[in-house]
Amino acid sequence: MKNLKTQGFVLIDVDVAALNNAGKTENTDLDNGVATKQIRKNGRTFPYVSGQAWRYWWRNTLQKDFDWSLSPVIRESKIAFTAADPIEYADDDIFGYMRAASEEVTDDKGKVKKENVTVTRVSPLKNSAIISVASVRPAENWSSMSRQEGDAVPYTKQEYSAIMKGMFSLDLEQVGTFASYNKTGFKNLSEKLRSDAIEKGATEIVDDHLVGAKGEAHKLVRIAKETRTKRITETIAALKTIGGGAMQTNNMADVTPKFLILATMTSGNHPFTHVAINSGIDNATFLLNTEGISEVITDYAAQFLGTIYIGIRSGFLDKDTSEALKDVVEKHKANVVLTSVNDAIDKYIEQLISQIP
Repeated sequence: MKNLKTQGFVLIDVDVAALNNAGKTENTDLDNGVATKQIRKNGRTFPYVSGQAWRYWWRNTLQKDFDWSLSPVIRESKIAFTAADPIEYADDDIFGYMRAASEEVTDDKGKVKKENVTVTRVSPLKNSAIISVASVRPAENWSSMSRQEGDAVPYTKQEYSAIMKGMFSLDLEQVGTFASYNKTGFKNLSEKLRSDAIEKGATEIVDDHLVGAKGEAHKLVRIAKETRTKRITETIAALKTIGGGAMQTNNMADVTPKFLILATMTSGNHPFTHVAINSGIDNATFLLNTEGISEVITDYAAQFLGTIYIGIRSGFLDKDTSEALKDVVEKHKANVVLTSVNDAIDKYIEQLISQIP
């Protein structure tokens, strides 16, 4: 196993948006004022979208645009969980799960009894929050409902315009590959699911990273490559049409990437964290760190596998930054392709198909 990861970095550009709300605002005396999520760093304010919200958008896009049948959610008292069946449901495979359940087992004497089984799966898809690159102070928009008789009903909401960054990592080795041995965090499948998977054509492979107490090799269950490839490539392709955000009725925003980097690496470290930075007075200006992109390509050259694809939507960057980015690509032209966003996704997927183990 080669520890292969798709490492992705995206920039989105929104105007007068309210992508992820945070409940009642403290900036108004009105009972129905709504705040947007924001965080402070170095004394400055940065609106953000939680990682959970981004995953919600991603999962919904896979359902609507790629016909994924999502794992059913079961609610019991104060807890909720999915079916925890990654063989049947692609989203359980990609997004992970935890479920405490019971199943019938037969003991040595032939008696059938129920046994508690807790299964967990660390998500192969990991992502950051989506956060404003530059410092932004959300505007307080005062509105009112006045179509009814009597006094108007005032309310407020916070809105902002921002270029926002996010990063993600998809573990190509982990997708469609499951452990069933009894170790916390590793038991992805119950014995019944494991047996069912093998009956349906799944194979067993040796786990190169873990051995038993006596030195014996543990085995993993891996489903067909065709199915794994479909799940991986559709997860990446969903970036072309991903949609979401709060208050879309009046604050509709396009959250598809306007700039992205896609690369396959042999490391879990994400190198693109600082290719978009803030600058200027009050950290209020967005800057694409083209020198930083060149530095990453050089410093991590041994860990990149294949071509690095950079996609940019026409008109997103100013002329000087666009020229600087072209210079970077020319410097590393043997390893980097610069194209449109959707074409970068398509070309990366073509490469990815040959890299999936």
